[in-house]
Amino acid sequence: MARIVFVCGEGGGEARRVSVHAEAGQSILEAARLGGVGVETPCGGEGACGKCLVTAASTQEAVPACSTPVKDGEVYAVPDYAGGNKSLRILSARAMCEYSAETAPFITKEYSGGRTNVYGGGRLLGGEEGDSSASLYGLAVDIGTTTIVAELIDLRQGKTLACESALNPQTKYAQDVLGRIRFAGKEGGLAALYGSFAGVLNALSRTLAERSGIDTKHIYETVYSGNTTMLHLACNIDPSSLGRHPYTPQTTGGVHLMDAGVRLSPFALIYLPPVISAWVGADIASGILATGLSDKKGLTLFVDIGTNGEIVLAKDGRLAASSTAAGPAFEGMNIACGMRAQDGAIEAFAVREDGSLSFTLIGREGALSEDDAGSAGAAGICGSGILDIAAELVRTGLVDKRGRFVQPGGGEAAGKLAARVRRTDAGTAFFITEGVYISQNDIRQIQLAKSAIRSGIELLLARFGVDARDVDRAVIAGSFGYHLNEKSLVTIGLLPPAFAGKVSFAGNTSLAGAAALLLSAPLRERLAEIAARVEKIELAEDAGFEKSFVKYIGF
Repeated sequence: MARIVFVCGEGGGEARRVSVHAEAGQSILEAARLGGVGVETPCGGEGACGKCLVTAASTQEAVPACSTPVKDGEVYAVPDYAGGNKSLRILSARAMCEYSAETAPFITKEYSGGRTNVYGGGRLLGGEEGDSSASLYGLAVDIGTTTIVAELIDLRQGKTLACESALNPQTKYAQDVLGRIRFAGKEGGLAALYGSFAGVLNALSRTLAERSGIDTKHIYETVYSGNTTMLHLACNIDPSSLGRHPYTPQTTGGVHLMDAGVRLSPFALIYLPPVISAWVGADIASGILATGLSDKKGLTLFVDIGTNGEIVLAKDGRLAASSTAAGPAFEGMNIACGMRAQDGAIEAFAVREDGSLSFTLIGREGALSEDDAGSAGAAGICGSGILDIAAELVRTGLVDKRGRFVQPGGGEAAGKLAARVRRTDAGTAFFITEGVYISQNDIRQIQLAKSAIRSGIELLLARFGVDARDVDRAVIAGSFGYHLNEKSLVTIGLLPPAFAGKVSFAGNTSLAGAAALLLSAPLRERLAEIAARVEKIELAEDAGFEKSFVKYIGF
């Protein structure tokens, strides 16, 4: 038996010490989980990401928690995981919903005889002493793989009162949905994932209520919008069936649940929008509703870019949907200097005509160059910056079509760029600052991710018997997608060249759809009908997917 101590920051960074008794041979990560210490493991502890570093006090060396055995008597310093919320940039503002529906919430109230009755769809849910009929509130919640956004809405007035966001705490267990499905299958895994979500949602609801001057006991309904796995985990439902053929969800949505772990009204309900398939979830159904996709004339492509890229193609009311496993590259989690979108992250990047660099950092105003003193504040690269850098390296010829670093053409500008390509212990890399770079392996990860999404787009187009030139508009959804730019997406080949000038960025359509469903119960029936007629395309079973993936892996 080994006795170890973890020293970590919590919330505002105040140090706390956690003592754990672990079995000899157990990893530091296993011991941390025994003590409830949050060590971030984007790859789920599989040893693939290198980001679960803790510092051993005796040597002051950073070691990977997932693969390093505990040492009796050692003290380990753990990075302040919770503190990441302080500077994390999350798109809280939802997109505008294109459906204009009359306010007709599922929850209603009626005061009579000194008591206020609360109804759900006309059925009595419970009662409250006195007249509380003026206090009728609900929550719209977008449960993203990486972030959670909650919006408090006055159901009587149809008005948003406040919006708050946070990092999804489940990311400390695994970054992507497959990793979370695997972790949920471990002993205590599902309870840990559910508990971390319920904890942050309770914190968000308290903050929203305090900001708005209301009591959480008057929040009567919550609409959860998220991918299929996230809905399972948020409702404490085992998602293991989503990780094996035939990939059957335990819930397909369109239902109400009650959850004692979420502390709102004692008879509050949770509504789950309809799920389209195991890999195209309620967030995409909500996005279809919010963008009016089923009613658009012509050909529209809807793409939510993330660790799991969901794609919907709509043609005059006909809808087909699929998804591709893009992996965590766009979230920066398997990129050497990748990080989330928080202070110090390079979020935009360009190469000037003279070969000098221009980039912007989250938390700082204005563009910087490599010569600016402020560039020393660059801590890493977030998703939008990763795509910009890749696009600029391709555009300037420093990376060839196969994704390899090459010597660019002659001239002073080319020479400046070439001087930034250096050999490191991890291989060839392009340095933006002395401490921040993008490596040859990073470029490969970007290629794999973008090819997965591009292949999905091309195969859906093929199913409709059309090509990219026939597309009238391309809608990029999601908070991550909102910060991307069309030029970079086209340059690296994630989007076809024919999409140039046709791309719009819709923002958080998942939250917009959830808010619309919260305010209008009749829209739920409409969305159920729309979701039921979406054609489900399983790309893994398409004989052309592998060929297409190889075709589009180049730049």
